[in-house]
Amino acid sequence: MNKQLIECVPNISEGRDTVKINTIANVVETVEGVKLLDVDPGKATNRTVITFVGEPENVIEAAFKLIKKAAELIDMSKHSGAHPRFGATDVCPLVPISGISLEETAVFAHKLGERVGNELGIPGYFYEKAAKEAKRENLANCRSGEYEGLKEKLENPEWKPDFGPAEFNSNVSKSGCTAISARDFLIAYNVNLNTTSTRRANAIAFDIREAGRIKREGNPSTGKKILDKNGEPVRIPGKLKAVKGIGWYIEEYGIAQISYNLTNISITSMHVTFDETVKAATKRGLRVTGSELIGLIPLKAMLDAGDYFLRKQQRSLGISEEEKIKIAVKSLGLDDLKPFNPNEKIIEYLLKDDTKKLVDLTVAGFAEETAGESMAPGGGSIAAYVGALGVSLGTMVANLSAHKAGWDDKWEFYSNWAEKGQTYKNKLLFLVDEDTNAFNKIIEGFRMPKTTNEEKEIRKQAIEKATKYATEIPFQVMETAYNSMEVMQAMIKEGLQSSLSDAGVGILCARTAVVGAYFNVRINAKDIKDRKFTENMLIRAKKIYEQTIKIEKEVMDYIDGKM
Repeated sequence: MNKQLIECVPNISEGRDTVKINTIANVVETVEGVKLLDVDPGKATNRTVITFVGEPENVIEAAFKLIKKAAELIDMSKHSGAHPRFGATDVCPLVPISGISLEETAVFAHKLGERVGNELGIPGYFYEKAAKEAKRENLANCRSGEYEGLKEKLENPEWKPDFGPAEFNSNVSKSGCTAISARDFLIAYNVNLNTTSTRRANAIAFDIREAGRIKREGNPSTGKKILDKNGEPVRIPGKLKAVKGIGWYIEEYGIAQISYNLTNISITSMHVTFDETVKAATKRGLRVTGSELIGLIPLKAMLDAGDYFLRKQQRSLGISEEEKIKIAVKSLGLDDLKPFNPNEKIIEYLLKDDTKKLVDLTVAGFAEETAGESMAPGGGSIAAYVGALGVSLGTMVANLSAHKAGWDDKWEFYSNWAEKGQTYKNKLLFLVDEDTNAFNKIIEGFRMPKTTNEEKEIRKQAIEKATKYATEIPFQVMETAYNSMEVMQAMIKEGLQSSLSDAGVGILCARTAVVGAYFNVRINAKDIKDRKFTENMLIRAKKIYEQTIKIEKEVMDYIDGKM
């Protein structure tokens, strides 16, 4: 079963005092197993977004400590800022990352809220998926009136807190109120405008956000509100679903921005929000100069943005992950106001472990590591790496072909082949390290104790399991390298003929990867006691080997005929 991981993204009402901000944020890592990912302060909003991740129990313990420390250091009676707020820890959403559902995450939100109310005496509301009644699902409803209206709100029976005291006592006057939720991944995203007008920024926000604007008689800004039969204002919906937005002026930057919350990026993405904002701004005589990401973003959202803009340019999508992110950053203007570092903003990059990997070495470093006294990396890792180089050549030819002048009507054809090539390349690069890891598991098995009969049996089973895995991995290298030959075959026939030799070298590399991995399958299979497993593996491997040799000959004959 996958480890359960949740993310917590508390927003504290302090964005200027770095000592306070760091003191509050750093309590998170006093809880074992919790990783602080990001601290993103905003001076004008006087608000800081803090992001951390871990297993649920550990995360809510860290969140409790953070809320407690924020209440100690922040006095809401003295707070001012551009962002709506009503508490020292204004909001504290929990977000499922892996191995846990949104409903299960809501249980932990309730557990956290009860502790905050009972032990800290801070009142609060559960919103979004943690809400206990419909009108509290929307954060804006829970936070209406903000801190200045909190005394009146707490005294209103309809807005009795879900946890904590229902009175504005001396403790609450300092701490304010906290809203706790379970929600899907939310992107806080600001779009920059070439104006200082908040009113004009708001007009664009109303064009775009799902809630739109209130319908009025006559003048759309100042006319009398049109009400429905229940006395509620009639609204003109905005263009995009799952988008909240307001306009504001940021003194720190000297510009107006539209501040968006993208509440479900599978419905409305960051790049679509940006493009629609550009269109709306242009209609109103304004210009979008760039954008700003607050907090963190999933890798997929950045890659999707890169793909989106590449398609608009009719360019191949089969480029590296790094290049796609560069395209996304420049297209969205994410470096307009300050440098954008993907390693600090993309959640998957922050969660990467520090384990040394072969594929992270330089070319020279990899060769030196292989040439050393250690038995790993060995032939299996090298076979995988050669295969990765081979399909990289095929992918290169596809990308060059997609970019060739006069072939614009075929760019998608070559892009599709380049994307396939990238997928094969990434799998083979993974197998470079996994082949060495598989070998190390066998060594670990042989090092297990063998004093008692029970220990001997456990050791024997561990060695058998590890040896099977060490046979399966080179078989995957064979299979992947063989399948990758389709990219080179297509480019030899359909790609740039000036790159015929490159695709041919790619075929030779793939052939070497298959044959080299076949050697490893056969030598490792000899030590497996489960003969049925072994025979099946060897039959399948031999078939791939024979088909590979056949394709190599056909391709070489074809190339010889063309040169």
